[in-house]
Amino acid sequence: MTGIDLRSPAFADHGHLPRRHAGNGDNVSPPLSWSGIPREASELALLCESVDAPPGGRPLWLVTGIDPRRTGLEAGTGHPASHVHRNGYGDNGWGGPIASPGEPHRYVFRLYALPAPVSIPHDVTADAAREVLDDQSVGHGTLVGQC
Repeated sequence: MTGIDLRSPAFADHGHLPRRHAGNGDNVSPPLSWSGIPREASELALLCESVDAPPGGRPLWLVTGIDPRRTGLEAGTGHPASHVHRNGYGDNGWGGPIASPGEPHRYVFRLYALPAPVSIPHDVTADAAREVLDDQSVGHGTLVGQC
C-alpha cells in the first residue's frame, strides 16, 4: 500500500486546529495538500472523524469522488465533481469540531486513493465509511489535528 503525504498549512500534524476551522469558530474547512497519489487511483476520498468520540460516530467531513489529479483543497472550498456527504451535525460538507475546555480531542483526516469509484451511503457513520475505504484503498495518508 502506498503512503500519501497529507498536510495542512493551517496546522502541523498533531498540532492545534485553529479556531477558524472549529464548529464554534468560523467553521471553515481547513486547507489541505497532498502528494504521492498512486497511479492506479481513479478517485480520492477524504474522511475526517474524531478518534475520541464514541464508536459509530458521524464524520465531521466525508467527500468521495475527488479527482486524483488534484493536489489539495483550499480552505472553505467546494469539491467540484465530487460527492459531499452528511456530517455529524446533519449538514452536508465540513462540520468543524466544537472546541471545549479540558483535554483536547483528536481529529483524524484520512485521504484515500481508490482504484474504482466507491459507493457509500449519503448518511453514514464514520466507522462504516472507514471500513469501506480501508478495504478498497490502494494508498492513504493521515493528518491529525487537536481542538
